[in-house]
Amino acid sequence: MPESPSAAITLACPCGEVYELKPEYAGRLLECPVCSRHLRAGRGAAVPHPPAPDTDPAFDRDVFLLRERVLTITAKYEVWAEDRTPILYVERPTYPVRTVLAYLVGAMAALFVLGWTAVAVRNEAVNLLAALAGYALTIAVFVIVSTSVRPRRHVTVYRDDSRREIVLRVLQDQRLAFLLRTYTVMSPDGAVLARLGKNYASNAIRKRWTIAGPDGSLIALAVEESIVLSLLRRVLGTFFGLLRTNFVFQTEEGEVLGEFNRKFTLFDRYVLDLTADTDRRIDRRIALATGVMLDTGERR
Repeated sequence: MPESPSAAITLACPCGEVYELKPEYAGRLLECPVCSRHLRAGRGAAVPHPPAPDTDPAFDRDVFLLRERVLTITAKYEVWAEDRTPILYVERPTYPVRTVLAYLVGAMAALFVLGWTAVAVRNEAVNLLAALAGYALTIAVFVIVSTSVRPRRHVTVYRDDSRREIVLRVLQDQRLAFLLRTYTVMSPDGAVLARLGKNYASNAIRKRWTIAGPDGSLIALAVEESIVLSLLRRVLGTFFGLLRTNFVFQTEEGEVLGEFNRKFTLFDRYVLDLTADTDRRIDRRIALATGVMLDTGERR
């Protein structure tokens, strides 16, 4: 007899655990809470697609597992295949010393403006409004100068943690961005693959990133999955990691192409799942670069 569409899904893990799942979990990539294996619900073994001749084998896949290394100054990620085989290594430096120096330069510039404001306030001809404008200018000078001096944080994707071979770069285009911050995804030979954009005005309620080709044409959007969680995070922050932010890759018309999900574990672990993008409309290099930026750029 044909299986009822509403029948529960049985998922068996090689560790011996068996789970009964609701039908809506069909096709989703899940993590076994016992052994941490990643399993595809409601599907048999995946049928391997023919290798793409012009694609690096490390990127020729639909699922990437990312694990952030902890207790490090630089943001570092290990990238695994679905079978937990290491395939790539990612770094995004933070430059703590140079950042502190940038803040000191900004503080000195702000103190100069503050001193000028204090002298001007002593003059009775200067009204209260002008004094407030001077103090606001002091804060603005600190932010602008310190941000302008801080080094840009580029992302480098290596073949492995030996860092001998670079396979992808993500360049931070601006030191100082008011409304729009952009990043350029480049191949090792310098060819531009895509540009990622984050508009601070449109992110006020729900975070959204644009993924555009070298010619500016829109490839896809990365949008926060839940607007409710987005609003809660505005008030409560991450709330000790309980308010996790997941992103959905979709077309401008709303067709879902993939997911970038954070797993609830002691350490930061993520799953980039592009199984829904059967036509490979998103270059996997661009998708991985976007996933890294969604974590480091959104403080998830």
